[in-house]
Amino acid sequence: MRILFWILAICGLAVALTLAAKHNAGYALLVYPPYRAELSLNLLITLLLAVLAASYGLVRLVFHTLNLPAYVRTFRLERQRERVRAAMMEAVLAFHEGRYGKAEKLAASALELPEFSAVGALLAARSAHKMKDFARRDGYLLQAERLAPDQSAARLMTEAELLLAQHRHQEALAVLKRLHGMARLTGAVRLELKAQQQAQNWEKVLELIAKLEKKEAIDPVYATQLKINAHQENLKNRMPDIAALKEYWRKIPPADRIDSKIALAAARQFLAFSECQAAMEIVTASLEKTWDSNLVRLYAECQGDVLKQIERAENWIKQHPQDAALLLTLGRLCSQRELWGKAQSYLEASLSIEQRAETHLALAQLLEKIGREEEAREQYRLGLNLAVH
Repeated sequence: MRILFWILAICGLAVALTLAAKHNAGYALLVYPPYRAELSLNLLITLLLAVLAASYGLVRLVFHTLNLPAYVRTFRLERQRERVRAAMMEAVLAFHEGRYGKAEKLAASALELPEFSAVGALLAARSAHKMKDFARRDGYLLQAERLAPDQSAARLMTEAELLLAQHRHQEALAVLKRLHGMARLTGAVRLELKAQQQAQNWEKVLELIAKLEKKEAIDPVYATQLKINAHQENLKNRMPDIAALKEYWRKIPPADRIDSKIALAAARQFLAFSECQAAMEIVTASLEKTWDSNLVRLYAECQGDVLKQIERAENWIKQHPQDAALLLTLGRLCSQRELWGKAQSYLEASLSIEQRAETHLALAQLLEKIGREEEAREQYRLGLNLAVH
């Protein structure tokens, strides 16, 4: 549409000039002694325009001639950029296809251009790492540092990730520390979390999980599992200092304390110190919120007011009548109070739901105490068969 407009405008201008020239009877007299020339004004204007056009064309020609080397350099550089860009695309594809040798070769060809040098060096380093050529990988990382010093965050994160893949967590942490002066990238926090896991620095693991949760940058299920594992390890590490164990337990957030796996680990540690009341409170608080058959087995080992324990467990059985672990626990508690009939009923009910060696053993011990030796031997035999197989 624009081209049509300009064509019409030029045609209109030509028509207007033609009409103006037709009615223009003027002339011009040029005198240069001893010469003189008389020209029509229309011809003079035409000649002047022609001279101007020729001069402009000549200037443009000279300008382009003088700038020809620069044009050639620009053309060659653009061709080189296109070639390197195509090589990088092919290198990325080859890397994801598992053709690491080809990916490295293609990525290394990008080092000759500054705008592709960092990406090319990092991709080449990853390819060399996949081929377990760690010396060449480190060489590419050094090239990335030399060729693109302003893109250090990408290089440092790549280096840390590759070191972690080799389980060289101390070196990876040293690399990540160099990122502290920069913006704390979420990816860097994830890498540090992995490094701290490898270093078994569980306090730091919990701190990093909290940071990622604030940013909603970690899967909730994965975060929960990591926190459980970290708390379990920290509880183990507080042995054999009961004061340190109590102090750490108080610091654990209430929402984490009622988790059955954390409660189980904590209760076992307190029982190891004969802190039965503390263990009982931990187990009871967790079971009231979240039922866990593994945790309820520990309930009978927490020596306290056994009658109250039986009463609470019998309230639980109303909600979990088919829980074999709870029935076993009730059988053990009743045995402690020498309620032989109830104990036997609970243990037999547990065995009717799930055959376990420990339940046969508990029943055998009960039968021995009430003088039923033959039946006790049979329960020992059944329990031994289950334990062996």
